[in-house]
Amino acid sequence: MNAQEHIDLINHFSAHNYHPYPVVLAEGEGVWVKDVEGKRYLDMLAAYSAVNFGHRHPALIAAAKAQLDKITLTSRAFHNDQLGPFCRDLAQLCGMETVLPMNTGAEGVETAIKLARKWGYEKKGVPGNEAVILVCDGNFHGRTITIVSFSTDDQARGGFGPYTPGFKVIPYGDADALEAAITDRVVGFLFEPVQGEAGVVFPQDGYIKKVREICTRKNVLMIADEIQSGLGRTGKTFACDHENVKPDVYILGKALGGGIMPISAVVSSHDIFSVIRPGDHGSTFGGNPLATAIAREVIRLLRTGEFQTNATKLGKVLFDELTAARLPAVKEIRSRGLWAGIVVDTKFGNGRHFGEKLMANGLLCKETHENTIRLAPPLCISESDLGFALERLKKVLNPN
Repeated sequence: MNAQEHIDLINHFSAHNYHPYPVVLAEGEGVWVKDVEGKRYLDMLAAYSAVNFGHRHPALIAAAKAQLDKITLTSRAFHNDQLGPFCRDLAQLCGMETVLPMNTGAEGVETAIKLARKWGYEKKGVPGNEAVILVCDGNFHGRTITIVSFSTDDQARGGFGPYTPGFKVIPYGDADALEAAITDRVVGFLFEPVQGEAGVVFPQDGYIKKVREICTRKNVLMIADEIQSGLGRTGKTFACDHENVKPDVYILGKALGGGIMPISAVVSSHDIFSVIRPGDHGSTFGGNPLATAIAREVIRLLRTGEFQTNATKLGKVLFDELTAARLPAVKEIRSRGLWAGIVVDTKFGNGRHFGEKLMANGLLCKETHENTIRLAPPLCISESDLGFALERLKKVLNPN
C-alpha cells in the first residue's frame, strides 16, 4: 500500500484521538527513519523521548531477541529472573532503594499518586480521604481521568468530568507559591523538572533546590516526573541532577523501554514504599521479563555516560547555531541538552505549518501549544546529522 492508502485505512478504522503528520513510517535505524515509499527523514522527536538511544539500537535489539527466546510474561503471580536485577540496577542508577515497575508513564504517575496518599495517611497522619497533592499549572502527566482532573489544559479536561478531587494547582517555577500552599493535609508535590508538553519550559535556576528544601522542611514528598526529562535527555541522567537534587520519588518511563517495549517505574525509598503491601497495587504486565531485560540494557548504556555527554555537547551546538542565525520566524529558543522548544512568530505561520514544512524537507518534529516546535532527537545523533537538521531548520524558519 502507498502512504495515502495507509492513512485512509487509519482514518476509517482508528479512533481520531491524534492528528499525526501525513507520513507513514516503515523502517528506522539510529536517528533516521524511512516511510513506506522509501523517503528518508531525520527523526528530531524520538517518540517524545522514548527513542533516546536511537531506532533499533543494536544492544537493545539483541537484549530483546535473547529474551524472546526464553520467556516474555509471567505476571507478578510468580518471580522471573529479570525483575530482581532490573530493580537493583534501576535503584542504583537513581541512588534509591525500591522500584515498582509498571508499563506506561500515566500508570507510573497514578502509582506515585497512590503511594503519596497512602504514605500521607500511614506515615504523616493525615486524616483519611483528606490528602492533598500539589501540582503545577501547565503540567502534563498523562491522560487518565485522575490526571486530567488536575490538568490546566482545556483540551485535556474538556468533557471528561466529574473530576477526581484531592489536588491543588499552583504556579510552575514559583517556590514561594509552593510554600504558601502547603497545609497539614498536603502529602506530596508532583512536578516536572522541565515541562515538556508545555513547550520545553524550564524553571529559574535554583527552583528545584528550593523545592527540595521546602518539601523536606514541611514533610511533603517531592515527586519528580522525569518521564520525558530523565534518562539523559537534558545532558544529565536526570534533570534534577542539574541542581544536585534527589527527590523522594522518581517517576520514569518512555526511554526506559529503549523504544521497544513500554515500561515505567516509580523509584523511592524502602521507608516510603513500606506502605504498599500485597494487593494494594499491581499490573499483569508490570515488570515483565521482556521489558525488564531491555530496560537493564538501557541502564547499562546510561552508565557509560556517553549519551549524557553527547546531549550536552550537541545540545550546545543546536542552541548556539539557532540563536546565532537570528531566524525571522523565531521568537524564543528554550533549550537544555538535546531538548529544545522553538517559539515561532505566528505572523509567519503556526507550529503545525512549520512542522509540515520541515517534514517536506526531510526533518520530523512536532509542535505543541500552537506556536512551539519541539526538538528532541535521539541522543546518539552525530554532529554531521545535527548539521543536516540545522540546515533544514535555518531554511524553513527563514521565510523571507
